[in-house]
Amino acid sequence: MKYTAAVITVSDKGARGERVDTSGPAVKAMLEEAGFEVVYTNIIPDEREQIEAELIQCADERKIALVMTTGGTGFSQRDITPEATLAVVERETRGIPEAMRWASLQITPRGCLSRSAAGIRGKTLIVNLPGSEKAAKENLAAVIEPIGHGMDMLFSEGSSDHQHHHHHP
Repeated sequence: MKYTAAVITVSDKGARGERVDTSGPAVKAMLEEAGFEVVYTNIIPDEREQIEAELIQCADERKIALVMTTGGTGFSQRDITPEATLAVVERETRGIPEAMRWASLQITPRGCLSRSAAGIRGKTLIVNLPGSEKAAKENLAAVIEPIGHGMDMLFSEGSSDHQHHHHHP
């Protein structure tokens, strides 16, 4: 099944046109390569209300299956993408950011500084990626395959169809 996706770049400078966004297009290309249909992209400033509104609109109104954000996951005062994300999701999916940080740590000890979050709102999975193009691509590469399986589970009817994978005596 082909799932829809959105890529939202969170960047004050990008939103003001002072910096060319390379992370968003890179993430979009990787998602398309993986079989997702990217139906929406946007660049918004590091404003919590705006980020929350954008995520809610993608999930509730646009009914987009996967929403990837890039940017706003670091230590700077303006980096509040994870807080905005956690405010709008109903269920956290902690394993995704854990896997991304683990992959980053294989490359640099600074991988532990990523504050990326992820979670589910309705039938939408929202995942934060770092703002740098290199880090965004590395993080996405680490989780894109399991995310595909997660989407299948999110859109399946209940969990009964997955029981045949687990044979417990």
